[in-house]
Amino acid sequence: MTRPAGSAPYTVACIQFEPHIGAREANLDAMEARIRVAQSKGASLVVLPELADSGYVFEGPEELAALAAPVPDGETARRLCALAEELGIHIVSGVAEAAEGRFYNSAMLCGPDGYIGGYRKLHLWDRETLIFTPGDLGLPVFDTPLGRIGMAICYDGWFPETFRLLADAGAEVVCIPTNWVPMPGQHPKDSAMSNVLHMAAAHCNGLYIACADRVGTERGQPFIGQSLIVDPGGFAVAGPAGWQEEAILYAEIDPATVASTRQLNEHNNILGDRRTDLYG
Repeated sequence: MTRPAGSAPYTVACIQFEPHIGAREANLDAMEARIRVAQSKGASLVVLPELADSGYVFEGPEELAALAAPVPDGETARRLCALAEELGIHIVSGVAEAAEGRFYNSAMLCGPDGYIGGYRKLHLWDRETLIFTPGDLGLPVFDTPLGRIGMAICYDGWFPETFRLLADAGAEVVCIPTNWVPMPGQHPKDSAMSNVLHMAAAHCNGLYIACADRVGTERGQPFIGQSLIVDPGGFAVAGPAGWQEEAILYAEIDPATVASTRQLNEHNNILGDRRTDLYG
């Protein structure tokens, strides 16, 4: 694949806020307000949390059915695409998707020319397994003027294969809408396991990874914030954000540097050194 024309350094923003379960219109209003702030500060790519339009802790499939909508033809997708076109930016957001009688924990990418593509969460967490269908779109990578963008969601980040497959498919930037929760045994003064995993994934695959988490407690479930933007060396270039505060993280990234970052020294390339003869 050739690099998309016009690809150059730009600013990515991760929006950390508190969606409210069932309040889609209010959530969309909150998302739009924060997207406008991010764009006003120079962001060309904006990432929002998992299920940002609907909230997360559903009582059951009936509640989810009332909130989920088609992508790209539902209210959330139409509104975000219109906003991306108006502002001339790219937006990645988690959405509750309805398709052919099934429900997916999804992410969508849109840009100045409208809807670009979607992703459906592959690895469902806890009670998600009771109401969502596991994703069936694989791990697509989209060529954009901002470089090659992939998406994953929350628990997908616990599987090294997620990032390796995205890197193999040519991804340079991976956007992670997420709703991270406390991990068992996690000492509050330690780095969040989510951040450790995504910093390691960025380093091991030579990827920019932009994680947008939510905050707050919903129906007794706390979320940890800690949104993070990581460079291809695995180092944080923005964040982690606080555990409870709403925030917008900003970082300038340059996807054109990804290939050189993967070349660790004269003799080692992080992707080229793989022993595929042994482990596929």
